[in-house]
Amino acid sequence: MRRGPAALLAVLAAASLVTACSAGEAGSIMDKDTLVVGVRPDLPQIGLEVSPGSFQGFDVDVAAYLGKELGKEITFVRALAADRERLIIEDKADLVVATFSITQERKTKIGFAGPYHISYQDILVRPDESRITDVRSLAGRAMCAVEGSNAAERVVEERGVQARLVPAPDYDTCLPKLKSGEIDAITTNDIILAGLALRDGTGLKLLNAQFNEQRTGVGLRKGDVKGCEELNRAITRMYQDGTARMLLDKWFGKSGIDLSIVAVPQFEGCS
Repeated sequence: MRRGPAALLAVLAAASLVTACSAGEAGSIMDKDTLVVGVRPDLPQIGLEVSPGSFQGFDVDVAAYLGKELGKEITFVRALAADRERLIIEDKADLVVATFSITQERKTKIGFAGPYHISYQDILVRPDESRITDVRSLAGRAMCAVEGSNAAERVVEERGVQARLVPAPDYDTCLPKLKSGEIDAITTNDIILAGLALRDGTGLKLLNAQFNEQRTGVGLRKGDVKGCEELNRAITRMYQDGTARMLLDKWFGKSGIDLSIVAVPQFEGCS
């Protein structure tokens, strides 16, 4: 059946409306005035909720800097390890800046800008522990496995070290298990472990084992190329103007982590 000009115009208008709605739903962080940013509430020196809705730490300061560089207001929400992908997928956060390591599996679900920090996996043990000196000596030892983090699993699956994994909801739960002897070690990003040890203050020992490079990125909606590229430009400025070094010194200067080289990380790309 041949359609008249008016009918054709109506069909085209409806199609344009659908397309516009779809584009609006996809959108970009750059289209918003205020960004909701997920940060960790449970990691001293990195992201810690010091009072309801108030956070402090390295990642919090990084998020605040990025927001300012993008010309956006920032509000923070809690992002535990197990919640980070869900917050973005369910549109409950625009960005996640929460010790979020970039992995190929995660990139199938969400996008990443950065990385904004390169760290290494390390091992935290009791002060009197002499049997554990490196990743290989974790064989047969009990190790904390935090929900939503893949650090402990990487020791077993990638390094082939047959450690015994003890599940925990967060690192605050791991600490008393370590101190009581229920577990022998905690392993994850060195800056997470440094923050835990600094807050605990009982002499917990960081081994400086430095294995498994950790590329920590900014999580955002998959497909937001414009937002990703603007974030990468802001991250570059953060290193060039000295802010990155200042923030690392501020939060980890007394932890014993080597901060002698603070260079702009090589970005993953935004396609």
